[in-house]
Amino acid sequence: MERRWRDWLKLSRPHFHSVGVLPFTLGLTISWRLGNPINWPVFLLGLLVVIFIMLAAYYGGEAYDVREDSTTWSEGGNPFSGGSGMVVKGRITPGQAKRASLTVFLSAILLGIFIQFGLKTGPWTLPLGLIGTLAGYYYSTPPLRWVKRGVGELLIGFCYGWLPVATAFYLQTGSFHPLVYWLSIPIGCTIFNVILLNEFPDYQGDSQAGKRNLVVRLGQDSASHIYGIITLLAWIILVTSILAGIPVHLPIMATPLYLVGGKIYFELRKGSYRDKYILRKLCGLNLLINLGTTALMILCLILWM
Repeated sequence: MERRWRDWLKLSRPHFHSVGVLPFTLGLTISWRLGNPINWPVFLLGLLVVIFIMLAAYYGGEAYDVREDSTTWSEGGNPFSGGSGMVVKGRITPGQAKRASLTVFLSAILLGIFIQFGLKTGPWTLPLGLIGTLAGYYYSTPPLRWVKRGVGELLIGFCYGWLPVATAFYLQTGSFHPLVYWLSIPIGCTIFNVILLNEFPDYQGDSQAGKRNLVVRLGQDSASHIYGIITLLAWIILVTSILAGIPVHLPIMATPLYLVGGKIYFELRKGSYRDKYILRKLCGLNLLINLGTTALMILCLILWM
């Protein structure tokens, strides 16, 4: 029984939940710093919906990406791509993962209904939640399967960028605010890059499985240029956000993160993605850029805004 729980915990990939939890917390922080009281029940239940959506995406990916994940794991695996390996290794069946994905998908919808009508958070609660829920559940699940249509990266950028920040803010205030847009765009850019770079280790498996993500469509060399452009765009928007009232401390403190992004770009241009050990380090540093950006935003808003 203990081993069973460990397998499901690994399948749930809790260490990757921070990419959704931090932006949602940022939305709450923006609302609080603008003088609104914190509604803790709304925040905590909304956060639970975010976690359910992420679980639906993770479980669905494990269930429907077995072929490509098997290729990644046969080449040694990568902690940032290829799933948890629980389905590939036969510890959990695809059918079990599919049922779990559907269960948390339906749970997210039911909880969203309660939040809107039970806690009276406003008419945009369900539409915002449904966008995230449908995008997450159908990221890997047929028939939509966004991940193989070349739009998965954009959806991830939106659903882990603007959507959680805006939703958390809306649940607290019943409105939106320009700061949500300024702060969510760099987060969306950096999580876009996380997904893009995580597709590099899966390139062979995704190509063989017919998954038409950006790296497969463009090739690894061309995709590296996209990474560099998005990194630069995120930093420029972060600097420009000073004009909207963001503390100047934020772009100053975040600049080292984007210098790391520049380093990653030049490593990709050198072809370092061909070395799976170097690529693993680059994926880890890349995730740090995303998480560090959001964490610094929260810190700067608390201390200086």
